[in-house]
Amino acid sequence: MGFIKNVKEEIGVIRERDPAIHSSLEVFLYPSFKVMIHYRIAHKLYLNGHYFLARWVSQRGVRKTGIEIHPGAKIGKGFFIDHGNGVIIGETAIVGNNVTLYQGVTLGGTGKEHGKRHPTIEDNVMISAGAKVLGSFTIGANSKIGAGSVVLEAVPPNSTVVGVPGRVVKRNNRSLPREDMCQVDLPDPVREDIACLQKENSELTNRVLELESVVKQLTREKTLIK
Repeated sequence: MGFIKNVKEEIGVIRERDPAIHSSLEVFLYPSFKVMIHYRIAHKLYLNGHYFLARWVSQRGVRKTGIEIHPGAKIGKGFFIDHGNGVIIGETAIVGNNVTLYQGVTLGGTGKEHGKRHPTIEDNVMISAGAKVLGSFTIGANSKIGAGSVVLEAVPPNSTVVGVPGRVVKRNNRSLPREDMCQVDLPDPVREDIACLQKENSELTNRVLELESVVKQLTREKTLIK
């Protein structure tokens, strides 16, 4: 009965998150659905100490979907991988509820840690395509990670992170609704910095012109006095 319940939950999550789906039967073709069924079985085997069997089931899921989830990872409810090819989730990663990942996301380690080596992703987080989250730290609840970002340190809740290395560019202190899963409507810190430099340069240029005008005026007055 638990297996049937998991299947129904996965169908509900995929139908809710993906606007391209038209029927529940299509869910059975989705990589996210296939890999999560393999993961749930592999994770149970892993918890019971059947490590070889757990990895065997897990690797079958990888070959079918291109998504690699270590059976030791802990994943909550409402988890969804959109498209999914190239997603990697490490052994000690912890993923909360209602988390969405896009293709090419890595929840990995840096290769230097022992014990807890992979990130903890709290509830209602969206990690966009190609983002890499590397190390044992926490991504706070209701946060967004921009496409292609490389996150190497902890992220506070309700934050938006972009860039390489990733940095927090927005804190709005509100929950992230499920429908607000846009990967492109994010701040651009490079553009903002350039705009700021252009503004300061323009102000500096105007100030120099004003000073040149004052100097010319003083020079004319000095000439007239002579």
